[in-house]
Amino acid sequence: MLKTITIAAGVVVAAIVVVLAYAATRPDRFQVQRSTSIKASADKIFPLINDLHSFNAWNPFAKQDPDIQVSYDGPQSGKGAGYDFASAKSGSGRIEIADATPPSRVAMKLTMIRPLKADNRVEFSLEPQGDTTRVTWAMDGEVPFVGKVIHLFLDMDTMVGQQFSAGLADLKARAEQ
Repeated sequence: MLKTITIAAGVVVAAIVVVLAYAATRPDRFQVQRSTSIKASADKIFPLINDLHSFNAWNPFAKQDPDIQVSYDGPQSGKGAGYDFASAKSGSGRIEIADATPPSRVAMKLTMIRPLKADNRVEFSLEPQGDTTRVTWAMDGEVPFVGKVIHLFLDMDTMVGQQFSAGLADLKARAEQ
């Protein structure tokens, strides 16, 4: 019996070592990106992103928790506009507009406090294409070792990408009204 337990423990330890070793080989950065074409001008779409109050009307991370607590500060829109958030579903952190180039680009800094600490860059780019605008929502950041282990079991691109796609669909519906 003791021999069986010792063998089982050895197998478990070996499996853990293999998982940790494999995680260590994973990339140090991640990127998630989704795009959609919206039948509206960049001038009409830009304020729906650049004004964080308007942004949160379609932002899937804010919409998924009706009890989210949000505290806005800084200007209403553009560089320096920001908000702190706390949510049981989305975690807690801060988003701040780091740069805005009307009507083509909004860059944000996302600082997560929980469930895991992270400093990520978020960028929206708006590219006119005839009577439509191609809107791309991208996020990238560093992946610490614990994140590498988590990413072995949870695919960041799929998980966050689905949220980006849902948000872009909502943005499209609002902009095309």
